[in-house]
Amino acid sequence: MPEPFSLLLPVYRGDDPGHVTRAFQSTVHDQLRRPDEVVVVQDGLVTAELASALERLESGSPVPVRRLRLHHNVGLAQALQCGLSACRHEVVARMDADDISLPHRFAVQLPVIEAGADLVGSAMVEFSDGTAESGPTTSHDRLRVPPLGPRAIAAAARLRSPFNHPTVIYRRSAVLEAGGYRDLPLLEDYWLFSRMIAAGAAVANVAEPLVMYRVDAGSYERRGGLRLLRSELGLQRRLHREGFTSGRELARNLAVRGGYRVVPVSLRRAAYRRAFTVSGHRGGALDWLPVQEPVRPDLRPGVHRDVRKGEQA
Repeated sequence: MPEPFSLLLPVYRGDDPGHVTRAFQSTVHDQLRRPDEVVVVQDGLVTAELASALERLESGSPVPVRRLRLHHNVGLAQALQCGLSACRHEVVARMDADDISLPHRFAVQLPVIEAGADLVGSAMVEFSDGTAESGPTTSHDRLRVPPLGPRAIAAAARLRSPFNHPTVIYRRSAVLEAGGYRDLPLLEDYWLFSRMIAAGAAVANVAEPLVMYRVDAGSYERRGGLRLLRSELGLQRRLHREGFTSGRELARNLAVRGGYRVVPVSLRRAAYRRAFTVSGHRGGALDWLPVQEPVRPDLRPGVHRDVRKGEQA
């Protein structure tokens, strides 16, 4: 049977009202399968323009909307954790305030959840404002396809996040069982997904791009710097301490991922695009995508270490 689900959408004062409106409309109004409720987490005070946009979206929504107002800005991890607690349904879909969901996103992902998965993501198209109205496969867009099956996801997680965070749908109980969102600036999603995999969550990715992810001139600059380097080092220590990565993997990650955070922006951009994306210039980008393997809810990544107890599970 189809399961009801919540849409979790965090916003803060730096978000563009037009982008928020487009994100909301694409993920609610335009969906073949609409969410049963929307939980908007307002992370601190927002501008008058953004507040007005949120009021219009709430009043014009075809589904119930609840706005959770946090008195001060607490950051993404805590905002998502507060929003997760406010969601009324077990199944929760994530959405960022400046991205665009394709109309069939939930119609594709929800059956995977309903078949027994705890966490499902998808490929996504990276786009800039200049290509937003041209569709998801223009020559200027980049396509990011994650690892698909449980074993490939678990293997990739030892080096990088195996999910595109703005695309995920998960079971709230599985997120909470793994400890929920914890504060780790700019890497809270990778930290959560690693703990879910280690705790035995059933995971999958859909090969088809279902979300358009907005990038701008500062996107690659924000992927580096001392603040993110500190978060990176903290994440790698945690992953190793919990038994998720080996000593050799720790050394590799410190060299590769740590180095990535401190190289010049031009090199970081080139490395990211080469390692994780392909160009939409290939024409019919959807034609070459791999076929999604059948989802087997009983198939998990294999023997893992329980991050809460430090024991084989």
